[in-house]
Amino acid sequence: MSVANNSVSEEKTISAIAQVVSDLKNTFATGVTKSVEWRAEQLTQLKRMTEEQQDKILAALGSDLGKCKAEAWTSEIGYTLSDIDHTLKHLKKWMKPRKVSTPIAAQPGKSYQLAEPLGTALIIGAWNYPFQLVFAPLIAAIAAGNCAVLKPSELAPATSSLIAKMVPEYLDSNAIAVVEGAVDETTELLKQPFDHIFYTGGETVGKIVMRAAAEHLTPVTLELGGKSPCIVENSANIDVTAARIVWSKWMNAGQTCVAPDYVLVEKSLSNKLIAAIQTKVEAFYGTDIANNPDYGRIVNERHFQRLTGYLQGQNVVFGGQQDAQTKFLAPTIVLDPDPQSRLMQEEIFGPILPVITLDSIDQAIPLVNQRAKPLALYAYTNDKTYEQKVLNQTSAGSTCINDGFMFMVNPELPFGGVGNSGMGNYHGKFGFDTFSHLKTVMKRSFKFDVSLRYPPFSNIKSAILKRLL
Repeated sequence: MSVANNSVSEEKTISAIAQVVSDLKNTFATGVTKSVEWRAEQLTQLKRMTEEQQDKILAALGSDLGKCKAEAWTSEIGYTLSDIDHTLKHLKKWMKPRKVSTPIAAQPGKSYQLAEPLGTALIIGAWNYPFQLVFAPLIAAIAAGNCAVLKPSELAPATSSLIAKMVPEYLDSNAIAVVEGAVDETTELLKQPFDHIFYTGGETVGKIVMRAAAEHLTPVTLELGGKSPCIVENSANIDVTAARIVWSKWMNAGQTCVAPDYVLVEKSLSNKLIAAIQTKVEAFYGTDIANNPDYGRIVNERHFQRLTGYLQGQNVVFGGQQDAQTKFLAPTIVLDPDPQSRLMQEEIFGPILPVITLDSIDQAIPLVNQRAKPLALYAYTNDKTYEQKVLNQTSAGSTCINDGFMFMVNPELPFGGVGNSGMGNYHGKFGFDTFSHLKTVMKRSFKFDVSLRYPPFSNIKSAILKRLL
Protein backbone atom coordinates (compact mmCIF):
# COMPACT_ATOMS: atom_id res chain seq x y z
CA MET A 1 0.00 0.00 0.00
CA SER A 2 1.09 3.57 -0.57
CA VAL A 3 1.02 5.84 2.46
CA ALA A 4 2.12 9.37 3.22
CA ASN A 5 4.96 9.99 5.65
CA ASN A 6 3.56 11.48 8.84
CA SER A 7 6.53 10.64 11.11
CA VAL A 8 8.36 13.28 13.09
CA SER A 9 12.14 12.92 13.42
CA GLU A 10 14.41 14.62 15.94
CA GLU A 11 15.38 17.16 13.29
CA LYS A 12 11.87 18.51 13.13
CA THR A 13 10.69 21.07 15.63
CA ILE A 14 8.86 20.35 18.85
CA SER A 15 5.99 22.47 17.57
CA ALA A 16 5.22 19.87 14.89
CA ILE A 17 4.13 17.36 17.54
CA ALA A 18 0.86 19.14 18.32
CA GLN A 19 -0.02 19.18 14.63
CA VAL A 20 0.71 15.47 14.27
CA VAL A 21 -1.61 14.65 17.15
CA SER A 22 -4.28 16.97 15.75
CA ASP A 23 -4.04 15.27 12.35
CA LEU A 24 -4.48 11.85 13.91
CA LYS A 25 -7.51 13.03 15.84
CA ASN A 26 -9.00 14.31 12.61
CA THR A 27 -8.42 10.91 11.03
CA PHE A 28 -10.12 9.17 13.93
CA ALA A 29 -13.10 11.50 13.61
CA THR A 30 -13.71 10.22 10.07
CA GLY A 31 -14.42 6.74 11.46
CA VAL A 32 -12.01 5.03 9.06
CA THR A 33 -10.23 3.12 11.84
CA LYS A 34 -13.41 1.58 13.20
CA SER A 35 -14.02 -0.92 10.40
CA VAL A 36 -12.84 -4.48 10.79
CA GLU A 37 -11.33 -4.22 7.30
CA TRP A 38 -9.02 -1.34 8.28
CA ARG A 39 -7.94 -3.04 11.49
CA ALA A 40 -7.21 -6.36 9.76
CA GLU A 41 -5.34 -4.62 6.92
CA GLN A 42 -3.09 -2.70 9.32
CA LEU A 43 -2.33 -5.83 11.34
CA THR A 44 -1.53 -7.73 8.16
CA GLN A 45 0.73 -4.90 7.02
CA LEU A 46 2.47 -4.92 10.38
CA LYS A 47 3.06 -8.64 10.02
CA ARG A 48 4.45 -8.13 6.52
CA MET A 49 6.74 -5.37 7.78
CA THR A 50 8.08 -7.56 10.58
CA GLU A 51 8.72 -10.48 8.23
CA GLU A 52 10.23 -8.50 5.37
CA GLN A 53 12.43 -6.28 7.54
CA GLN A 54 13.53 -8.87 10.09
CA ASP A 55 17.18 -8.80 9.02
CA LYS A 56 17.30 -5.04 9.61
CA ILE A 57 15.43 -5.42 12.88
CA LEU A 58 17.90 -8.07 14.08
CA ALA A 59 20.82 -5.84 13.09
CA ALA A 60 19.35 -2.88 14.98
CA LEU A 61 18.77 -4.97 18.11
CA GLY A 62 22.32 -6.26 17.86
CA SER A 63 23.63 -2.73 17.59
CA ASP A 64 21.61 -1.38 20.51
CA LEU A 65 21.87 -4.26 22.99
CA GLY A 66 24.23 -6.86 21.57
CA LYS A 67 21.33 -9.29 21.23
CA CYS A 68 22.12 -12.51 19.44
CA LYS A 69 19.85 -13.33 16.52
CA ALA A 70 18.18 -16.32 18.18
CA GLU A 71 17.27 -14.39 21.34
CA ALA A 72 16.22 -11.29 19.41
CA TRP A 73 14.03 -13.27 17.05
CA THR A 74 12.36 -15.24 19.84
CA SER A 75 11.72 -12.41 22.28
CA GLU A 76 10.99 -9.61 19.82
CA ILE A 77 10.20 -10.66 16.24
CA GLY A 78 8.65 -14.07 16.86
CA TYR A 79 6.72 -12.75 19.84
CA THR A 80 5.30 -9.91 17.74
CA LEU A 81 4.32 -12.19 14.86
CA SER A 82 2.59 -14.60 17.23
CA ASP A 83 0.72 -11.70 18.82
CA ILE A 84 -0.47 -10.46 15.41
CA ASP A 85 -1.65 -13.95 14.37
CA HIS A 86 -3.57 -14.42 17.62
CA THR A 87 -5.20 -11.02 17.26
CA LEU A 88 -6.21 -11.54 13.62
CA LYS A 89 -7.69 -14.93 14.51
CA HIS A 90 -9.91 -13.51 17.25
CA LEU A 91 -10.51 -9.93 16.09
CA LYS A 92 -14.06 -10.34 14.77
CA LYS A 93 -15.10 -12.20 17.92
CA TRP A 94 -13.67 -9.50 20.18
CA MET A 95 -15.52 -6.80 18.23
CA LYS A 96 -18.92 -8.47 18.59
CA PRO A 97 -21.42 -7.11 21.13
CA ARG A 98 -21.03 -8.87 24.49
CA LYS A 99 -24.51 -9.90 25.52
CA VAL A 100 -25.57 -9.98 29.16
CA SER A 101 -28.83 -10.90 30.82
CA THR A 102 -31.59 -8.34 31.32
CA PRO A 103 -33.52 -8.27 34.63
CA ILE A 104 -37.27 -8.78 34.64
CA ALA A 105 -37.85 -5.13 35.56
CA ALA A 106 -36.36 -4.08 32.20
CA GLN A 107 -38.20 -6.65 30.08
CA PRO A 108 -38.87 -6.77 27.22
CA GLY A 109 -35.37 -5.64 26.29
CA LYS A 110 -31.80 -6.73 25.70
CA SER A 111 -28.50 -5.64 27.22
CA TYR A 112 -24.96 -5.79 25.93
CA GLN A 113 -21.53 -4.16 25.92
CA LEU A 114 -20.14 -2.69 22.74
CA ALA A 115 -16.38 -2.27 22.43
CA GLU A 116 -15.60 1.10 20.89
CA PRO A 117 -12.12 2.58 20.29
CA LEU A 118 -10.90 5.22 22.71
CA GLY A 119 -9.50 7.52 20.02
CA THR A 120 -5.85 8.52 19.69
CA ALA A 121 -3.32 6.76 21.91
CA LEU A 122 0.26 7.54 22.87
CA ILE A 123 2.53 4.49 23.16
CA ILE A 124 5.88 5.11 24.86
CA GLY A 125 8.21 2.15 24.38
CA ALA A 126 11.17 0.95 26.42
CA TRP A 127 14.79 0.35 25.45
CA ASN A 128 15.27 -3.18 26.75
CA TYR A 129 12.94 -4.76 24.17
CA PRO A 130 12.76 -1.75 21.86
CA PHE A 131 10.88 -3.44 19.02
CA GLN A 132 8.42 -5.65 20.87
CA LEU A 133 7.49 -3.09 23.52
CA VAL A 134 6.43 -0.62 20.84
CA PHE A 135 4.53 -2.97 18.59
CA ALA A 136 2.80 -5.24 21.12
CA PRO A 137 0.76 -2.30 22.47
CA LEU A 138 0.26 -1.03 18.91
CA ILE A 139 -1.23 -4.38 17.90
CA ALA A 140 -3.82 -3.97 20.66
CA ALA A 141 -4.45 -0.31 19.79
CA ILE A 142 -5.00 -1.12 16.11
CA ALA A 143 -7.21 -4.10 16.92
CA ALA A 144 -9.40 -1.85 19.04
CA GLY A 145 -9.67 0.69 16.19
CA ASN A 146 -7.49 3.53 17.45
CA CYS A 147 -5.04 5.98 15.96
CA ALA A 148 -1.65 6.02 17.67
CA VAL A 149 1.57 7.94 18.16
CA LEU A 150 4.59 5.71 18.76
CA LYS A 151 7.49 7.02 20.82
CA PRO A 152 10.36 4.50 20.64
CA SER A 153 13.15 4.76 23.19
CA GLU A 154 16.06 7.05 22.37
CA LEU A 155 18.32 4.71 24.37
CA ALA A 156 17.98 2.18 21.55
CA PRO A 157 18.77 4.58 18.68
CA ALA A 158 19.23 2.05 15.90
CA THR A 159 15.88 0.42 16.58
CA SER A 160 14.17 3.78 17.05
CA SER A 161 15.47 5.05 13.72
CA LEU A 162 14.42 1.86 11.96
CA ILE A 163 10.90 2.04 13.42
CA ALA A 164 10.55 5.64 12.25
CA LYS A 165 11.56 4.55 8.75
CA MET A 166 9.47 1.37 8.52
CA VAL A 167 6.14 2.45 9.97
CA PRO A 168 5.21 5.03 7.31
CA GLU A 169 6.27 2.60 4.58
CA TYR A 170 3.85 -0.10 5.72
CA LEU A 171 1.11 1.40 7.88
CA ASP A 172 -1.54 4.07 7.38
CA SER A 173 0.33 7.26 8.22
CA ASN A 174 -2.89 9.19 8.50
CA ALA A 175 -3.61 7.09 11.58
CA ILE A 176 -0.23 5.98 12.95
CA ALA A 177 2.77 8.26 13.47
CA VAL A 178 6.23 7.93 14.97
CA VAL A 179 7.91 10.62 17.07
CA GLU A 180 11.59 10.15 17.81
CA GLY A 181 13.50 12.10 20.41
CA ALA A 182 14.30 12.26 24.10
CA VAL A 183 13.04 14.22 27.10
CA ASP A 184 11.95 17.36 25.22
CA GLU A 185 9.92 15.44 22.66
CA THR A 186 8.34 13.18 25.28
CA THR A 187 7.48 16.19 27.43
CA GLU A 188 5.76 17.85 24.49
CA LEU A 189 3.88 14.66 23.67
CA LEU A 190 2.62 14.43 27.23
CA LYS A 191 1.13 17.90 26.92
CA GLN A 192 -1.21 16.70 24.17
CA PRO A 193 -4.82 15.60 24.85
CA PHE A 194 -4.53 11.89 24.10
CA ASP A 195 -7.36 9.46 24.77
CA HIS A 196 -5.03 6.86 26.30
CA ILE A 197 -1.37 6.72 27.26
CA PHE A 198 0.50 3.43 27.37
CA TYR A 199 3.93 3.64 29.02
CA THR A 200 6.51 0.93 29.57
CA GLY A 201 9.48 1.84 31.76
CA GLY A 202 10.45 2.78 35.28
CA GLU A 203 8.54 4.04 38.27
CA THR A 204 10.05 7.55 38.24
CA VAL A 205 8.99 8.35 34.69
CA GLY A 206 5.73 6.49 35.27
CA LYS A 207 4.82 9.10 37.89
CA ILE A 208 5.64 11.89 35.43
CA VAL A 209 3.43 10.27 32.81
CA MET A 210 0.56 9.89 35.26
CA ARG A 211 0.81 13.50 36.42
CA ALA A 212 0.77 14.73 32.83
CA ALA A 213 -2.18 12.48 31.96
CA ALA A 214 -4.14 13.89 34.89
CA GLU A 215 -4.18 17.32 33.23
CA HIS A 216 -6.45 15.92 30.52
CA LEU A 217 -8.05 13.17 32.64
CA THR A 218 -6.42 10.72 30.25
CA PRO A 219 -6.49 7.05 31.30
CA VAL A 220 -3.09 5.37 31.51
CA THR A 221 -1.59 1.92 31.37
CA LEU A 222 1.71 1.81 33.23
CA GLU A 223 3.93 -1.24 32.73
CA LEU A 224 6.67 -0.62 35.28
CA GLY A 225 8.89 -3.06 37.13
CA GLY A 226 10.25 -3.53 40.62
CA LYS A 227 12.22 -6.16 42.47
CA SER A 228 10.70 -9.48 41.39
CA PRO A 229 11.51 -12.16 43.97
CA CYS A 230 12.41 -15.77 43.30
CA ILE A 231 11.71 -18.21 46.14
CA VAL A 232 13.42 -21.62 46.02
CA GLU A 233 11.76 -23.98 48.49
CA ASN A 234 13.56 -27.10 49.70
CA SER A 235 11.52 -29.59 47.67
CA ALA A 236 12.35 -27.97 44.31
CA ASN A 237 14.26 -29.84 41.61
CA ILE A 238 17.51 -27.90 41.88
CA ASP A 239 18.94 -28.82 38.48
CA VAL A 240 15.84 -27.68 36.58
CA THR A 241 15.37 -24.70 38.89
CA ALA A 242 18.91 -23.51 38.23
CA ALA A 243 18.49 -23.81 34.47
CA ARG A 244 15.27 -21.81 34.50
CA ILE A 245 16.68 -19.14 36.82
CA VAL A 246 19.71 -18.70 34.57
CA TRP A 247 17.55 -18.50 31.45
CA SER A 248 15.13 -15.95 32.89
CA LYS A 249 17.74 -13.88 34.73
CA TRP A 250 20.43 -13.53 32.10
CA MET A 251 18.38 -13.26 28.91
CA ASN A 252 19.14 -9.82 27.46
CA ALA A 253 21.94 -9.54 30.05
CA GLY A 254 19.34 -9.27 32.81
CA GLN A 255 17.69 -6.22 31.26
CA THR A 256 14.16 -7.60 31.48
CA CYS A 257 11.40 -6.11 33.62
CA VAL A 258 10.19 -9.54 34.73
CA ALA A 259 13.64 -11.04 35.36
CA PRO A 260 14.11 -12.47 38.87
CA ASP A 261 15.68 -9.65 40.88
CA TYR A 262 16.80 -11.69 43.89
CA VAL A 263 16.63 -15.26 45.18
CA LEU A 264 15.44 -16.38 48.62
CA VAL A 265 16.65 -19.82 49.75
CA GLU A 266 17.41 -21.68 52.98
CA LYS A 267 21.06 -21.66 54.04
CA SER A 268 21.10 -25.45 54.00
CA LEU A 269 20.29 -25.40 50.27
CA SER A 270 22.14 -22.26 49.19
CA ASN A 271 25.53 -23.79 48.30
CA LYS A 272 23.90 -26.48 46.19
CA LEU A 273 21.73 -23.93 44.39
CA ILE A 274 24.61 -21.52 43.71
CA ALA A 275 26.79 -24.36 42.40
CA ALA A 276 23.96 -25.49 40.11
CA ILE A 277 23.48 -21.94 38.81
CA GLN A 278 27.20 -21.64 38.08
CA THR A 279 27.12 -24.94 36.21
CA LYS A 280 24.18 -23.80 34.08
CA VAL A 281 25.77 -20.42 33.31
CA GLU A 282 28.86 -22.20 31.99
CA ALA A 283 26.72 -24.69 30.08
CA PHE A 284 24.74 -21.90 28.42
CA TYR A 285 27.47 -19.30 27.86
CA GLY A 286 30.79 -21.12 28.27
CA THR A 287 33.74 -20.02 30.37
CA ASP A 288 34.70 -17.14 28.07
CA ILE A 289 31.39 -15.30 28.27
CA ALA A 290 32.84 -11.99 27.08
CA ASN A 291 33.38 -13.54 23.65
CA ASN A 292 30.15 -15.55 23.55
CA PRO A 293 27.80 -14.10 20.89
CA ASP A 294 24.74 -15.41 22.75
CA TYR A 295 25.29 -13.04 25.69
CA GLY A 296 24.18 -9.41 25.42
CA ARG A 297 25.61 -6.10 26.54
CA ILE A 298 24.51 -3.29 28.85
CA VAL A 299 22.57 -0.69 26.88
CA ASN A 300 24.79 2.34 27.61
CA GLU A 301 27.60 3.68 29.78
CA ARG A 302 25.29 5.23 32.38
CA HIS A 303 23.58 1.93 33.10
CA PHE A 304 26.94 0.12 33.05
CA GLN A 305 28.28 2.48 35.72
CA ARG A 306 25.09 2.10 37.73
CA LEU A 307 25.36 -1.69 37.73
CA THR A 308 29.06 -1.89 38.49
CA GLY A 309 28.47 0.57 41.31
CA TYR A 310 26.05 -1.91 42.87
CA LEU A 311 28.94 -4.39 43.24
CA GLN A 312 31.17 -2.15 45.35
CA GLY A 313 31.65 -3.67 48.80
CA GLN A 314 29.51 -6.71 47.99
CA ASN A 315 30.32 -10.39 48.48
CA VAL A 316 30.64 -11.48 44.84
CA VAL A 317 30.79 -15.28 44.82
CA PHE A 318 30.54 -15.77 41.06
CA GLY A 319 31.21 -13.66 38.00
CA GLY A 320 31.78 -9.93 38.30
CA GLN A 321 34.04 -9.63 35.25
CA GLN A 322 33.50 -6.40 33.37
CA ASP A 323 34.71 -4.37 30.41
CA ALA A 324 33.65 -0.72 30.30
CA GLN A 325 34.69 -0.31 26.66
CA THR A 326 32.31 -3.00 25.40
CA LYS A 327 29.80 -2.54 28.27
CA PHE A 328 30.19 -6.22 29.18
CA LEU A 329 29.18 -7.34 32.65
CA ALA A 330 29.32 -11.06 33.30
CA PRO A 331 26.56 -13.03 35.02
CA THR A 332 27.21 -12.24 38.66
CA ILE A 333 26.02 -13.71 41.96
CA VAL A 334 26.17 -11.67 45.16
CA LEU A 335 25.68 -13.57 48.42
CA ASP A 336 23.69 -12.01 51.26
CA PRO A 337 23.97 -8.30 50.36
CA ASP A 338 23.15 -5.62 52.91
CA PRO A 339 19.35 -5.14 52.79
CA GLN A 340 19.91 -1.37 52.88
CA SER A 341 22.37 -1.32 49.98
CA ARG A 342 21.39 0.16 46.62
CA LEU A 343 21.55 -3.36 45.22
CA MET A 344 18.60 -4.34 47.40
CA GLN A 345 16.77 -1.01 47.44
CA GLU A 346 16.61 -0.41 43.67
CA GLU A 347 15.48 -2.53 40.75
CA ILE A 348 18.68 -4.10 39.40
CA PHE A 349 17.72 -4.44 35.72
CA GLY A 350 21.02 -6.09 34.87
CA PRO A 351 23.03 -9.31 35.17
CA ILE A 352 23.51 -9.26 38.96
CA LEU A 353 21.66 -11.85 41.05
CA PRO A 354 21.60 -11.45 44.84
CA VAL A 355 21.10 -14.71 46.73
CA ILE A 356 19.67 -14.17 50.21
CA THR A 357 19.97 -17.07 52.62
CA LEU A 358 17.36 -17.74 55.29
CA ASP A 359 17.28 -19.82 58.43
CA SER A 360 13.88 -21.10 57.31
CA ILE A 361 11.99 -20.77 54.03
CA ASP A 362 9.05 -19.59 56.14
CA GLN A 363 10.88 -16.25 56.33
CA ALA A 364 10.60 -15.75 52.56
CA ILE A 365 7.00 -14.61 52.27
CA PRO A 366 7.25 -11.97 55.05
CA LEU A 367 10.42 -10.61 53.39
CA VAL A 368 8.67 -10.38 50.03
CA ASN A 369 5.68 -8.64 51.59
CA GLN A 370 7.90 -6.00 53.22
CA ARG A 371 8.63 -4.62 49.75
CA ALA A 372 6.42 -2.94 47.18
CA LYS A 373 4.33 -5.33 45.09
CA PRO A 374 6.51 -6.71 42.26
CA LEU A 375 5.73 -7.12 38.57
CA ALA A 376 6.42 -10.85 38.84
CA LEU A 377 7.00 -13.44 41.54
CA TYR A 378 8.60 -16.86 41.07
CA ALA A 379 8.38 -19.84 43.38
CA TYR A 380 10.11 -23.17 42.79
CA THR A 381 8.59 -25.95 44.85
CA ASN A 382 7.10 -29.44 44.68
CA ASP A 383 5.19 -28.81 47.90
CA LYS A 384 1.54 -28.13 47.05
CA THR A 385 0.89 -26.65 50.49
CA TYR A 386 3.75 -24.19 50.13
CA GLU A 387 2.64 -23.33 46.60
CA GLN A 388 -0.81 -22.37 47.86
CA LYS A 389 0.75 -20.42 50.70
CA VAL A 390 2.72 -18.33 48.20
CA LEU A 391 -0.33 -17.75 46.01
CA ASN A 392 -2.59 -16.85 48.94
CA GLN A 393 -0.20 -14.69 50.94
CA THR A 394 1.65 -12.65 48.30
CA SER A 395 0.63 -10.14 45.65
CA ALA A 396 2.34 -9.59 42.29
CA GLY A 397 1.41 -8.62 38.75
CA SER A 398 2.06 -12.21 37.65
CA THR A 399 3.13 -15.33 39.54
CA CYS A 400 4.85 -18.32 37.99
CA ILE A 401 5.38 -21.60 39.79
CA ASN A 402 8.46 -23.62 38.80
CA ASP A 403 9.61 -21.48 35.87
CA GLY A 404 10.68 -18.04 34.75
CA PHE A 405 8.51 -15.67 32.75
CA MET A 406 6.85 -18.34 30.61
CA PHE A 407 3.47 -16.75 31.37
CA MET A 408 4.45 -14.13 28.79
CA VAL A 409 3.95 -16.60 25.94
CA ASN A 410 0.28 -17.27 26.78
CA PRO A 411 -1.96 -14.67 25.05
CA GLU A 412 -4.88 -15.85 27.18
CA LEU A 413 -3.20 -14.42 30.28
CA PRO A 414 -3.11 -10.66 30.94
CA PHE A 415 0.24 -9.02 31.61
CA GLY A 416 0.49 -6.04 33.93
CA GLY A 417 1.58 -4.84 37.32
CA VAL A 418 -0.05 -4.03 40.63
CA GLY A 419 0.73 -1.20 43.02
CA ASN A 420 4.19 0.26 42.33
CA SER A 421 4.79 -2.23 39.50
CA GLY A 422 2.10 -0.69 37.33
CA MET A 423 -1.58 -0.50 36.49
CA GLY A 424 -3.68 -1.93 33.71
CA ASN A 425 -2.75 -4.87 31.53
CA TYR A 426 -2.60 -6.13 27.97
CA HIS A 427 -1.83 -9.13 25.70
CA GLY A 428 -4.49 -10.75 23.55
CA LYS A 429 -8.07 -9.80 24.35
CA PHE A 430 -6.89 -7.92 27.44
CA GLY A 431 -4.96 -5.51 25.21
CA PHE A 432 -7.99 -5.07 22.98
CA ASP A 433 -10.06 -4.18 26.06
CA THR A 434 -7.40 -1.79 27.37
CA PHE A 435 -7.64 0.32 24.22
CA SER A 436 -11.45 0.07 24.10
CA HIS A 437 -14.35 1.59 25.96
CA LEU A 438 -16.88 -1.11 26.74
CA LYS A 439 -19.98 0.93 26.12
CA THR A 440 -23.12 -0.14 27.98
CA VAL A 441 -26.15 -0.55 25.72
CA MET A 442 -29.72 -1.44 26.61
CA LYS A 443 -32.42 -1.64 23.98
CA ARG A 444 -36.08 -1.80 24.95
CA SER A 445 -39.31 -2.29 23.06
CA PHE A 446 -42.12 0.27 22.89
CA LYS A 447 -44.48 -2.57 23.66
CA PHE A 448 -45.76 -3.49 27.10
CA ASP A 449 -45.05 -0.11 28.69
CA VAL A 450 -46.12 -1.06 32.20
CA SER A 451 -47.07 1.96 34.33
CA LEU A 452 -45.68 0.61 37.60
CA ARG A 453 -42.61 2.88 37.54
CA TYR A 454 -44.57 6.04 36.74
CA PRO A 455 -46.22 8.26 39.34
CA PRO A 456 -48.59 8.57 41.00
CA PHE A 457 -47.39 5.83 43.32
CA SER A 458 -49.60 3.68 45.49
CA ASN A 459 -48.90 1.12 48.15
CA ILE A 460 -49.65 -1.66 45.68
CA LYS A 461 -47.28 -0.20 43.08
CA SER A 462 -44.53 0.18 45.67
CA ALA A 463 -44.95 -3.37 46.88
CA ILE A 464 -44.73 -4.76 43.34
CA LEU A 465 -41.66 -2.63 42.51
CA LYS A 466 -39.89 -3.88 45.63
CA ARG A 467 -40.43 -7.44 44.51
CA LEU A 468 -39.23 -6.74 40.95
CA LEU A 469 -36.05 -4.80 41.78
